[in-house]
This record gives sequence, C-alpha cells and structure tokens, in this order.
Amino acid sequence: MKIGFFAVGIADTARPEMITAIATNAERLGFATVWAPEHVVLLENFASRYPYSGDGKIPIPTTTPLLDPFVALTYAAAHTSRIRLATGICILPERNPLVLAKVAASLDYLSNGRFALGIGIGWLEEEFKAIGVPWARRTERTREYVEAMRNLWGDERSSYSGEFVNFENARSFPKPVQGRGLPILVGGQTEPALRRAAAYGDGWCGFNLTPEETAKKIARLRELMKDAGRVPDNFEFSMSPPAAATAAELKRYRDAGVDELYLSPVLQKPPGSIAELERMLESFAREWVEPAAKL
Repeated sequence: MKIGFFAVGIADTARPEMITAIATNAERLGFATVWAPEHVVLLENFASRYPYSGDGKIPIPTTTPLLDPFVALTYAAAHTSRIRLATGICILPERNPLVLAKVAASLDYLSNGRFALGIGIGWLEEEFKAIGVPWARRTERTREYVEAMRNLWGDERSSYSGEFVNFENARSFPKPVQGRGLPILVGGQTEPALRRAAAYGDGWCGFNLTPEETAKKIARLRELMKDAGRVPDNFEFSMSPPAAATAAELKRYRDAGVDELYLSPVLQKPPGSIAELERMLESFAREWVEPAAKL
C-alpha cells in the first residue's frame, strides 16, 4: 500500500520554497505521489453545495492562494526525479481539451512519465459561469474531452468527431512519455461519478471517507466495471481519509481495496517553518509510509 501527500499549490504550500521542501522531502521519505488541487476562481457568494462536507460549505477562505496545479506540479517536477505528480483534481470541463492535452503531455514529458491526471466534472456552478463555460451537459463534455485527449496523446495524426470536440489530422508533440496510457483518475463518490470512473477511468480518487464507506464505494466500482466488461486488475483506487483518521486504520483501508492513501497534514496543521515541515513529514513517514509499505 502506498501513501501520497496532499497538497502543493494551496494556501502556504503555494509558496515556492514550500513546494520545493514538500516535493524533495516527500520523495526522500518514500511518499508515492504529490497531489495538487484546482479552482480557477472562488466566488465570495455562491449557492452551490460543496460535496465533501456535511454543511455544504467549502472549508477554506475564498482568499486562499490556489496555484494552477500544472504550474505547481511542474515546479515540483523540476526538483525531483522519482515521486509521482497528480492533479487532485483538475476540473476538466472548464478547460479546452486540446490545450489541456498539450499541458498534460508537457508535464509528463518533462517529468519523464511521472504524471497522473486526476479529473472531476466540478461542483461550483458559479465558477463555470464566471469562466464562460456551460454548466449543462458537463458530464457528456467530460467524456468527449477524455477520448479526444487520449487520441492526441497516442496518435501521430489525431482526429475526433463529437458533440463538443471536433478536429481532424491534428498533430500534437511531444507525446507524453506514457503515451495514450497516461493515467486518468476520476474523482467523485456519487453514483454518477463512480459510473464515470468505471466507464473510462484508469483509476478513482475519493475524499473524506472512512474505511467502511470506502469499501462500499470500491465494491460498487468493481460491480460497475464488470457490467462494463472491464477488468479492474490495473485500475487504481486512491482515497484521502478524514482528518481524524489514524495510522491504526491502514490495514482497514488496505482491506477495503485502497492502493494509495493521500494525506493532508499541512492543510490540517500548517507548519510555521521549513524545519517544522520537515519534522512533520518525517513523523508522517514513520507513522504512515513505513507501515503501509509492509502491508
């Protein structure tokens, strides 16, 4: 079982020296992945419900620094050589798929094949309106975007014909080191989100679920994949546990089917200095990374 680190590019972890310290120390200590979140804008007033809290409110101030995740991860890539880099998550339907395919391929190319594209369809309708992207039919839009990007990553001459994306004989180089197989991890834990992951994802990333809740979601994903004629052998199950989770629950998450737990210690208790950050990461490595590697 692997342990990831969430996140860089948000709040204090948006500072360049913090990204460097997190990425280099996480790699040194055996963390599997560094994750970066995304919002283009947050609105001061909005009616949309945040899906991962009981009260429907996003648990950060709207003035929180949020880097573009691809910039943050490229910065992390430049200071590391082994640790994987993942968006957690990129709000896919807000982006142009050809531009995003280029950005993702560039990051994978520069990091020598260490990038995984975590995606979601978004929950903040007001953000879509501010950007000028339709909120309606974003589920269908997302699937076409995924298919079109995989064509661009894998084909020398790429074409796609759909409702939302149309191009013919396009050339996009360099290709990702991972080619068409650049992993796409689908976020969300509603039934429709699980269906999206089962239909076209290379993995699934959940958030804030207990081992018991996680086990139910993974069992459902396996059912859906079987119905879709897919074999989940190489499918990746990732989970960010609740803040109250302890390392004593590692085996329960493993038994639920989780491949990687990604933890968020610096968001729960921001360190006051780089030295404090390093001590925190070393403590988490002893408590989580080392025991998880033995499971």
